[in-house]
Amino acid sequence: LQYKDIAKDNMSSYGIPASITLAQGVLESGSGQGTLSRNANNHFGIKCHKEWDGPSVRHTDDAPDECFRKYDAPEESYRDHSQFLVSRSRYNDLFLLEKDDYEGWAHGLKKAGYATDPKYANKLISLIERYTLDQYDREVLGLTSPRPKKEIEKKAETKVETKAKAETKAGAKTHVVQKGDTLYSISKKYNTTVAKLQKTNKLDGTNLSIGQRLKL
Repeated sequence: LQYKDIAKDNMSSYGIPASITLAQGVLESGSGQGTLSRNANNHFGIKCHKEWDGPSVRHTDDAPDECFRKYDAPEESYRDHSQFLVSRSRYNDLFLLEKDDYEGWAHGLKKAGYATDPKYANKLISLIERYTLDQYDREVLGLTSPRPKKEIEKKAETKVETKAKAETKAGAKTHVVQKGDTLYSISKKYNTTVAKLQKTNKLDGTNLSIGQRLKL
């Protein structure tokens, strides 16, 4: 694959499986033939967001005329994709998974709200297994053979259960932002105020991201 080396380098630097990076690149860019990948070298459909001060293009996705990041080369898109995942707290749980657990990553990305397609995780897994992209994970990790799927699934489930138990024991109460949620609607649901939600979660404004975890 054309970008396997940069995906492997990014795995070493940021901890994101190369297989996941490559599968997302193929899926999000339409194998490099999508509008954003051709016009903006954006292979992952990453939107501008408030912190982006680089070049951008307008493209209709979930809403008309949305702002998307534009890069000088596809390689910049791949590096920014890794930095994007590392810098977003809603993806933190994914970095607790085994480094070659591409299935855990695929389902975790969907759960965290990276994409709205309900079949997103299965599509990523299908691409990885069809093109044996997990071989690049093993090359980075120095492994000679893949771990059995049952072992991967069991370890992922155990970590999720452990985290859930810890939150319950600590009395933690959170809300995972869904599509259509606003701070106002969430405040009404839990009988609190927008100001309290902002203070508790150290929010400067009212912007929310799908998959974002709010403390109540």
